[in-house]
Amino acid sequence: MTDTTTTTATVPERTATPRTYLMCKPDFFTVVYKINPWMEPAKPTDTAKAVEQWQSLYDTYISLGHTVHLIDPIEGLPDMVYTANGGFVIGNVAYGASFTYPQRQPEGPAFMDWFRENGFEVREPQEINEGEGDFLLVGDVILAGTGFRSASNSHAEIASIYGREVVSLTLTNPSFYHLDTAIAVLDPLTGDANANIAYLPSAFDAPSLAILQERYPDAILVSEEDASILGLNSISDGYNVVIAKRAVGFEKQLRERGYNPIGVDLSELLLGGGGVKCCTLELRR
Repeated sequence: MTDTTTTTATVPERTATPRTYLMCKPDFFTVVYKINPWMEPAKPTDTAKAVEQWQSLYDTYISLGHTVHLIDPIEGLPDMVYTANGGFVIGNVAYGASFTYPQRQPEGPAFMDWFRENGFEVREPQEINEGEGDFLLVGDVILAGTGFRSASNSHAEIASIYGREVVSLTLTNPSFYHLDTAIAVLDPLTGDANANIAYLPSAFDAPSLAILQERYPDAILVSEEDASILGLNSISDGYNVVIAKRAVGFEKQLRERGYNPIGVDLSELLLGGGGVKCCTLELRR
């Protein structure tokens, strides 16, 4: 399913806004356990290749004028490269992550320590949640995912912390186990009443899909083919959208809407079930 082609005359002018991100170099990346459908421990992984691809993503952000902070990788925590899962930050308040699977649970305290050491006000979670993997800020609204990782009661917790409207959405396809694998935020600025998204309709249950259709009637509907390589797991600054290099259909849709898609190859990190967005946590001071 694709969206209707937008004519040149109606394409809005997009504006890029510098962002601040947190990343983690995948020095210890490998796949030694299976906690999502993408992971196959029997399949070899190439750590050096993962580092090289990650460096390309990092360099892309720097070239676009963004600021990137780094958290030190920890041996034995191969998924720490997926920093989006490490918390959620608005207004210098960092809501910490509490991971579902024991293999990743030590990451939660490590990220909260980093937040504290770097001047953020940390709110320790009482409920299971996986940070920006399942919480997406769209304008002033937080879209919150559940179904596979973050518990639905974490939605009330994050609402109480930030005092914002939180919209719960239920994921139904295990290949899209985090919300950021099924939705891309295209116009992410707080206060943007016209903020928009792209998403995969089949990733959601019927009530959630109805919510998305009502709230975002102009959203880009991405194909199964592009979503299946985590094409939606992308980062936008309002104009430049960093996406999976192979998501060519999504690339075309973005150009038709006036965005500037930039493809990067994170195929090695895809073996762990992560893409561009998974490797990127936004730090909103």
